[in-house]
Amino acid sequence: MSSVAVALAVLAGLAGSVQVAVMGRFGDRVGVLEALAFATAIQLVLSLTILLLARSGFGGIGSAFRAPAWMWLGGVMGLTVVFAITFAQPRIGATATIGILIAGQLVMGALIDRFGLFGVDPIAISAPRAIGIVLLGIGASLSLVR
Repeated sequence: MSSVAVALAVLAGLAGSVQVAVMGRFGDRVGVLEALAFATAIQLVLSLTILLLARSGFGGIGSAFRAPAWMWLGGVMGLTVVFAITFAQPRIGATATIGILIAGQLVMGALIDRFGLFGVDPIAISAPRAIGIVLLGIGASLSLVR
């Protein structure tokens, strides 16, 4: 199962890179807020369609609305990511946007793992992991369009 998880993570990374390129170009053409609204509408429609097909109905949506407030943070963060991508990519380039986005995710992921935030079991942060995060941050800063 670990190999399937890694393959899905790689696929998500590839999809995220395409999203950065497309959203930056889209936001540059129609405006950042318009691109964000469009992307949010598309994500909502696709998510509901997948949920309905997978569950053959609306079961579970009601419980989602009763979830603790901190679980709603994930949805808000999704909007933040799309907004940042749409705004940043035309200004600093796709490579820098992707690198900075991944570096930020790695830093936050390390904090979540280390301190067991949001119900995750605490995991120690190894020296190679910390070094990798620092090196990615350096690489992202070097790839900024000047």
